[in-house]
Amino acid sequence: MVIAMKVFWFIPTHGDGRYLGTSQGARAVDAEYMQQIAMAADRLGFEGVLIPTGTSCEDPWIVASSLVPVTKRLKFLVAVRPGLMSPTLAARMAASLDRISGGRLLINVVAGGDPVELAGDGLFLDHTERYHLTGEFLDIWRRQLSGESVDFEGEYLKIQGGRVIYPSISQPYPPLWFGGSSPVAQQVAAEQVDVYLTWGEPPADVAKKIADVRKLAEARGRQLRFGIRLHVIVRETEEEAWQAAHALIQHVDDETIAEAQRIFARFDSVGQKIMAKLHQGSRDRLEISPNLWAGIGLVRGGAGTALVGSPEIVAERMREYEALGIETFIFSGYPHLEEAYRVSELLFPLLSLERSGLPGPTSISPFGEIIANVVKPAPRASAH
Repeated sequence: MVIAMKVFWFIPTHGDGRYLGTSQGARAVDAEYMQQIAMAADRLGFEGVLIPTGTSCEDPWIVASSLVPVTKRLKFLVAVRPGLMSPTLAARMAASLDRISGGRLLINVVAGGDPVELAGDGLFLDHTERYHLTGEFLDIWRRQLSGESVDFEGEYLKIQGGRVIYPSISQPYPPLWFGGSSPVAQQVAAEQVDVYLTWGEPPADVAKKIADVRKLAEARGRQLRFGIRLHVIVRETEEEAWQAAHALIQHVDDETIAEAQRIFARFDSVGQKIMAKLHQGSRDRLEISPNLWAGIGLVRGGAGTALVGSPEIVAERMREYEALGIETFIFSGYPHLEEAYRVSELLFPLLSLERSGLPGPTSISPFGEIIANVVKPAPRASAH
């Protein structure tokens, strides 16, 4: 069975603008702006949106709740934080938001990667301990949402009679998404989650990671789906796309890069270390694989790479990842409102996407400006 490619967008709750590492061209990210982005993503046919988490972000659960009423089809990938949340409370929150949204909730499991940030939230476990705690958390969370009354006593968590009274619409529970590059993280993924996410590494590295996780899951009698988190810079020509990439970091100076990399160095996240290694803090080696650019990771934590090119080239690179087993692409671009439209208009016609129920060229509304007040513009062919 052929599974259609899915493309998600991003709600920039930690800030947005036309350039990285500067206040020039920046804009306020308030409730109305986030709603604009979500409504655009919903209208344009993105499968869903990722809402980030962390001390620099607005709370993802509150943000998602504010976006549900202004969207119709859009799914929301929202973080649970083992160690910062009770699994029982998190299960009730998930069931509530899934019901209120009509079954549009997806769960992003985030164990955290910055010991300083985690200490500020009262969590002092090391990297390996956090993933062992995450395994216990997900065991409890899944069982409760599956309808069990849970008694559990592990190394980190203890629950007596934990349960969820009102079930989620998604059964047995909203799907679990998870990213982690360390061996212990991949063990948790193989045992507990539905979709394994990787950041945008070169295809050969992604292929190895997928093979490793798939083997671990199969040993447990399980099958996972796979997704990738990337930025995207797509323009009508490849030259324009690379110009836009260079412009995005034109105000980033060496001191800003050094400060960002100093902060990232304290992280115990294996994925963050991989992102840093791709560019090594240097502007001189940013195209790390054909059309895969690491410039964003000079100053941005987490996903630090972007696909850069014309629509045809970006679509080709996406299909290369798809051939490895990637089903879902979680994209973002600066600024996020305008780039959502650009990605939809330039890239979507070249991809085989499920976009049911969306208005198209036969819609009663104009699809492009009417020529000379009389002639409808010819529709552009789609790959679907």
